[in-house]
Amino acid sequence: MSDTGRSKVAIIGSGNIGTDLMMKVLRYGKNLEVAALVGIDAKSDGLARAERLGVAAISDGIEGLLAWPGIGEIKIVFDATSAGAHARHSELLVARGIKVIDLTPAAIGPYVVPVVNLDEELDAPNINMVTCGGQATIPIVAAVSQVAKVKYAEIVASIASKSAGPGTRANIDEFTETTTRAIEKVGGAEKGKAIIVLNPAEPPLMMRDTVYTLSEPVDTALIERSVADMVAKVQAYVPGYRLKQSVQFDLYDDANPLNVPGLGKVSGLKTTVLLEVEGAAHYLPAYAGNLDIMTSAALTCAERFAESAFVV
Repeated sequence: MSDTGRSKVAIIGSGNIGTDLMMKVLRYGKNLEVAALVGIDAKSDGLARAERLGVAAISDGIEGLLAWPGIGEIKIVFDATSAGAHARHSELLVARGIKVIDLTPAAIGPYVVPVVNLDEELDAPNINMVTCGGQATIPIVAAVSQVAKVKYAEIVASIASKSAGPGTRANIDEFTETTTRAIEKVGGAEKGKAIIVLNPAEPPLMMRDTVYTLSEPVDTALIERSVADMVAKVQAYVPGYRLKQSVQFDLYDDANPLNVPGLGKVSGLKTTVLLEVEGAAHYLPAYAGNLDIMTSAALTCAERFAESAFVV
């Protein structure tokens, strides 16, 4: 704990996500103080920015962080590296009693989407923030699940190619697998599917997400209200999160079932939700909403941890 009464945190990964997260903690941290940014490239823009802002810049990775004199005061570490590197990072940090927030698709700890299940996972030593697509779409799947049994949910996340750094590109397979599992486990769908599109358009387009659910038929007004309520909850920490148009519905009865891959012909109510995520442009341009929703969700979780009895 710092002399300001805030919990000290470190961020591993000095790329786009880690640097944006550092900027958010510096600007908006209520119960948090960013003490160190950790990378492996001493010449990275993120580490240079950290030095200018008075944050310890550590350029020799996890080993450097663990050898750093201030490690004993660190309560929470955000890992914004890669799925492959995270397993070792988590093992070393958890052994020291440090809370770990995983922004990679490694999924060692439970999946967490703040508006859906954060309070259920407060005592977990490691939590996984799923993926940018998961953070944007799983709240919607959960909103439908709250009022109707969801047989199938499919999400398509389209992000600007320029907002996908080396870490994102190296983890495309993990993205689809992790998001799919979280759609089922956190979103409540019996079966899920996730697709990501790196859009090369110029000028870059904002993050767009499409959510399809096939559920038991219910009054569509119930779904509309549940979705609207959930969007408002996400907007509390991601102001640029919004519906692009009204929720759409299609009813498929037994005489006209929908052919769902892996399930065959299924009847029910198809709900289509179209979303846009505009970033806050703290470090990268506004089109990088995929980064903004990840870092905003991670910050929300860390603030809740710092408020709880699990970080002292």
